[in-house]
Amino acid sequence: MISRRNLLASASVTILAVGAGVGRLNSLMAQPAQAPSVPGTSNGEWRTFGGDLASTRYAPLDQINGTNFKDLQVAWRFKTDSYGPRPEINFEGTPLMVDGVIYSTVGTRRAVVALDAASGEVLWTHRHDEGARGQGAPRRLSGRGLAYWTDGRESRIIYVTPGYQMLALDAKTGAVVTSFGTNGIVDLKLDDDQQMDLVTGEVGLHAAPVVARNVIVVGAAHLPGGVPKRTNNEKGYVRGFDVRSGKRLWIFHTIPWLGEFGNDTWEAESWANNGNAGSWGQMSVDEQAGIVYLPVELPTGDYYGGHRPGNGLFGETLVALDLMTGQRKWHYQFVHHGIWDMDIPAAPILGDITVNGRTIKAVMQPTKQSWLYVFDRYTGQPVWPIEERPVPKGEVPGEWYAPTQPYVTRPAPYDRQGVSLDDLIDFTPELKAQGQAIAAKYKLGPLFTPPVASKWPAPLATLMMPSSTGGANWPGGSYDPETHMFFVYSSTQITGLGLIPPKDRTQSDMRYIQGRASDPNKPPAGDAGGGGEGGGGAEFSVQGLPLVKPPYGRITAFNMDTGDLVWQIAHGETPDNIRNHPALKGVTIPRTGRVGRIGTLVTKSLVISGEAGFATQPDGRRGAMLRAYDKKTGQELGAVYMPAPETGTPMTYMLNGKQYIVIAVSGAGFGGELIAYKLPG
Repeated sequence: MISRRNLLASASVTILAVGAGVGRLNSLMAQPAQAPSVPGTSNGEWRTFGGDLASTRYAPLDQINGTNFKDLQVAWRFKTDSYGPRPEINFEGTPLMVDGVIYSTVGTRRAVVALDAASGEVLWTHRHDEGARGQGAPRRLSGRGLAYWTDGRESRIIYVTPGYQMLALDAKTGAVVTSFGTNGIVDLKLDDDQQMDLVTGEVGLHAAPVVARNVIVVGAAHLPGGVPKRTNNEKGYVRGFDVRSGKRLWIFHTIPWLGEFGNDTWEAESWANNGNAGSWGQMSVDEQAGIVYLPVELPTGDYYGGHRPGNGLFGETLVALDLMTGQRKWHYQFVHHGIWDMDIPAAPILGDITVNGRTIKAVMQPTKQSWLYVFDRYTGQPVWPIEERPVPKGEVPGEWYAPTQPYVTRPAPYDRQGVSLDDLIDFTPELKAQGQAIAAKYKLGPLFTPPVASKWPAPLATLMMPSSTGGANWPGGSYDPETHMFFVYSSTQITGLGLIPPKDRTQSDMRYIQGRASDPNKPPAGDAGGGGEGGGGAEFSVQGLPLVKPPYGRITAFNMDTGDLVWQIAHGETPDNIRNHPALKGVTIPRTGRVGRIGTLVTKSLVISGEAGFATQPDGRRGAMLRAYDKKTGQELGAVYMPAPETGTPMTYMLNGKQYIVIAVSGAGFGGELIAYKLPG
C-alpha cells in the first residue's frame, strides 16, 4: 500500500502566473454567497458546472443569436493530449469562467488548468500524481469539472482526483492551499464511516463537487455494476465539508444504518451487506433555502438484487438535505428495488413554475427512463400525480420483486419506454422481417419488464428501452427561467437485460450477473452482453443498422407551467453507416439524430447543442456540427463545424464585449480539446 505521506509528496504544481496571497480565515457562515434573484448565469460568467447552483445551464446572453450563429469562428483551441500518459478520447468536462479566467480539469491524469478566457493562453497548471491509487481508480480520466469558491478576498478551485482525494488550489496561482485538509488535501477514503483500502477501495467521483454557503458537498461513484465482484461493495455516502479548513461537517448514509430513517426498507438486514447507492451525478443547491438535492444511484448490482430484498432506500431516490447539517428534509424514490440500472444520472434542475395560477418553487429531475419528475422543492410534493402501478413479476431464482413502481403522469415521456414489435426497424419489408427474427430471441415488454435468466436459444435477455445509458444521462437538461421551458436531449437505443451465474467466486460472489447464454454446441466466445453501461451492441442490429427505428437522438422541449410537450426534433445528422447503407438505396430517410450523451445550453433565444459521433460533412471533412435551435419552436437556425463530436456540454460567457461559446470535443483518434467560438471582429 502507498503511504499517505508518499501520496501527499507526489503532488506537484507548475505556476505560470502569480497573484495575491491567501486572506485570513473566517467562520463558516461569515459571508454566504448571494444567489441571483433569477436563476441563470450572472455578470456574463459561468461559475458552476451547471451555470448556476440551480443547474439551469441558462445564460441571459444574446449577442450570438439565430441570425449570426452560422458566422461563428474559432476564437481559440486548447488541446489536452499532453496532460497525461495518453490522449483522452472522452473529454466530458464543462469549464468555468470567472473574472476572465477559464478553469477546467483536463487529460487522462485529471490535471487542472487556468486559461485566459479571451485567448486560451495557459496561466497555470496543477498536476497531482497519485501513482497506483490513481491508476486503479474506478472513475479515471479528466472527469466532468471542478468548483470555484470566493469570499471576496481569496478564491479557490476545489476538485476531486481520480483516486478520490479533494484538493483546494489558489485560483490566482494554482498553488495548493496548505491550510485545507492536510497540506491542501482531504483524503475522501478516510472519515467516511466505513473502512476501505486507500489504494484499491472502489470509490471515486467523475462529477464536480458543489460549493454553497461555504460548504463543499461531495458524492461518490463506483465501477459499472453489471458484473460487481462482491455484494458488499464500498458504500457511496455523501458528505459536507468546510470550504476553508476541509473539515467534515456531516455525512448522509445513502444506505441507512440501523435506527436511521429508511433502514426498514432493507429486509433481512441486507443494509449491512450491500454497497454502492452513490450520488455520482451532479448535485444542485437552493442556496436561499439551504437545501442540497442529491440524485442517488441504485445499490449493488445493476440487474440482480436477490441479496438485498426490500425497496432499499435511498437507492434511485431524489433526496433533499439540509445544506448545513446533512439532515434529510424529504425524499422520493423513483424505482423500488432497482434491477434495471435506472440510476438518477443528472443534476436536479431548480426553477419557479406557474401551475394553474400558483407559483411553485420546483425541482425537475430528468432520468434515464425518460420521465421528467417534477416536485415542489421545499416539500417534495409531486406537482402532477405520480401513480403507483402494478408491474410484471420476474422468475429469476432468488430475486425479490417490487409489486408496484411509480409512473409519472405528466409531462409525457420524452423518449420511448419498453420494447414492442412496433419499435423495431421498418425501413423496408426485408429489414423489418429480419428485425423481428432477431427480437424473437428475446423477451419484449413495457418499462419495468424484469431481466430474465438467460437461456439458449431463448429468451437471451429482456429487450428494454431506454438503454442503461438513457434516455437522458449525466449531461441532463436545461431550463429557461424566463419562458419556463425545459429542454433535454435523449437517446433511443435498445439494451438487453440478461442474467447468468458467474463463472466462479473470483468473478463475483453474486448469484447472477449480467450476461447472455451461449450456444452449448459452440466453444465460448465471451459474454455477448458484456457487463456495464453498454447500450446495445452488434447483436441489436440488422445488417449493421440499429434494431430500433429512428430517431436515435432527439431534443425535447416542455412548457413547465402546463407540463405540455412544445416541440421535439431529431438532433444530429443521419450517421454515415445509415445514409450510405446499400439496403437503403432509394429509401428516403429523414434526419435520424445520433446516439450519445449530449447536453444543451440555453440563451436568450437559442438552444445550443453539439452532435454525438463523427460524420462526413458535405465538404468531405470528418467531424460534427454545433447546432442552434429557436428555443420557442425547435427550428434550426444555424450550425458550425467541430473537428470532433461533443463529449462535454457547451457553456457561454461574455468578456470584453464579446460572447464566447466553449465546448469540449473528443472521440476515437481525436484527443480531448476545448474549442471557443465567437463572432468575427
